[in-house]
Amino acid sequence: MLVTLKPHPETPGPAIGIAVEVLRPRTPAVALRYVLSGEVSRVVLPASVRPSRAHELWRTTCFEAFIEKAGGGYCELNLSPTGMWAAYDFTGYREGMHSHAGVEKRDPRRVQDETSFSLAGTFDLDRVMGDQPRPWRMGLSAVIEDIDGGISYWALAHPPGKPDFHHPDSFALTLPPPEPA
Repeated sequence: MLVTLKPHPETPGPAIGIAVEVLRPRTPAVALRYVLSGEVSRVVLPASVRPSRAHELWRTTCFEAFIEKAGGGYCELNLSPTGMWAAYDFTGYREGMHSHAGVEKRDPRRVQDETSFSLAGTFDLDRVMGDQPRPWRMGLSAVIEDIDGGISYWALAHPPGKPDFHHPDSFALTLPPPEPA
């Protein structure tokens, strides 16, 4: 499924577009590919490092996915252009946050040229989402730092007020389970 993020009206950011391809290659996994196009040279895109977990990736350019869990709470996934990543569990709206050690990230890919940038990875969520083949309600978003130090916030949907990717209104995508083999 291919969707387009839009900037928060109070943080327009550089003249770029952001598309996200999101797939479920198997029931408890999600494959994400974020694609920036346009004035990509205006976006802070730190160089790649060895992929590993890190915190506070949202302080500069970062791509995020939020997945509502059956029975309440949600999972947050962060991808940095550097290759660093994070996975968190929340018990409720901005409550009970903890790092989730049971998430694995694989298939990292970064492609960049003068007019586009893409970042992709697959997250194995067996220990977070379980293996029930149900639709997932998701939020997809990005924090974009421009080369002048400005920050813009991009999402499928923005609730009223300041940018808030955790708000239930930001979970605007329903991703069906994979087709049976």
